[in-house]
Amino acid sequence: MNNYMKLELAAIGENESFARSAVAAFALFLNPSLTELSDIKTAVSEAVTNCIVHAYRQGKEGDKIVIECRACLCPDALHGTLHIEITDYGCGIDDLERAIAPFYTTLGDEERSGMGFTIMQTFMDDFSVESERGRGTKVKMVKKIGIEAADEVEKRANA
Repeated sequence: MNNYMKLELAAIGENESFARSAVAAFALFLNPSLTELSDIKTAVSEAVTNCIVHAYRQGKEGDKIVIECRACLCPDALHGTLHIEITDYGCGIDDLERAIAPFYTTLGDEERSGMGFTIMQTFMDDFSVESERGRGTKVKMVKKIGIEAADEVEKRANA
């Protein structure tokens, strides 16, 4: 069984918590553990914050973030996969390899750790970034849900 969601919101800080909560609520379809849900919320929070802070530095009206999610529940209903794409239409990233490196930030004079992409990679099972200068950036993330629980059920069945 599959489910789909698309959310478009203004690229303002006040929407970060809403975006994080909306994706987490959508993921409930897959019956995630609290840890899996926390991982999803953390990664989405980092991605949306990156859009707001880096892509739209001037912060003008009309700046938007688009979040698309696809949830795939496996036929055994014990596990599934959440696909998340977060897109901005901002300035883009000049040097993607450098931007993904831990501790790199374009805003060195502000309180930024440069760990956003690293955190997203850590909390998700799959992660990639596409960016084009002047056209924006798309972060793609995948979280496998219930894999540990499905493995435990299989172990018990085979015992």
